Amino acid sequence: MATATTVSLKLLIDSKGQRVLYAEAGKDFVDFLFNLLLLPVGTIIRLLTKQGMVGCLGNLYQSVENLGDAYIQPTTNRDTLLKPTYSSNLATNVPLLLPNIQSSTPQQLYRCSYQYNTNCRSYYANDPKSTCPSCNNVMNSPATFVNPPNKVSIASSAANEGGYVKGVVTYTILDDLTVTPMSTISSITMLNKFNVKQVDALEEKVVDVSMNEGVELLKASLQSKTAFTDVFLSQKAGKKLSK
Repeated sequence: MATATTVSLKLLIDSKGQRVLYAEAGKDFVDFLFNLLLLPVGTIIRLLTKQGMVGCLGNLYQSVENLGDAYIQPTTNRDTLLKPTYSSNLATNVPLLLPNIQSSTPQQLYRCSYQYNTNCRSYYANDPKSTCPSCNNVMNSPATFVNPPNKVSIASSAANEGGYVKGVVTYTILDDLTVTPMSTISSITMLNKFNVKQVDALEEKVVDVSMNEGVELLKASLQSKTAFTDVFLSQKAGKKLSK
């Protein structure tokens, strides 16, 4: 089943304070946020580029890129670190709001070419030139990798929804990406928490979240406690919020 490449999000904005108080979202957007927890670090760096990373991980990534082959173990596949296998649809029916970055050379596993020895079947390698520790034969027989059952899909098969959360309610997401089920009482409590004095300064805006915003939200989630404000109230996002 195809998944959406754009989802809608309703923002409650304090126009006086120029901040997003919280967002109201359905199952699709919450599934996208929860799916971020499954991203390998190498994939995150490739999505944001090394220059877009905060801290030292970008330098660590570049070090692996630049290190000469003479210093890398011959049984090590550099792409295992730099281009970890990743699918943006790790759970069924999660919106495709991030580019699907796949390894240019998917990792292949190999088994011992001599398959009559039980001990040989215990060893796998990612290089067809490897030597079997049991019989010293070359390990160049391709092995088939089998994905485990998708527990997310099985758990929600009764509702035929897929993803991570149920779609029977609307969810409230704070500017720091705290996710809770929405209720009238919690909304009032949040307004008091934010110390909103002028209710007439509050605005509701519906924005579309596509891949561009998906990548920006990923970046903001690693750098800031005000992800929505950073992505949707910045100067470059001004057109998205215009009436």
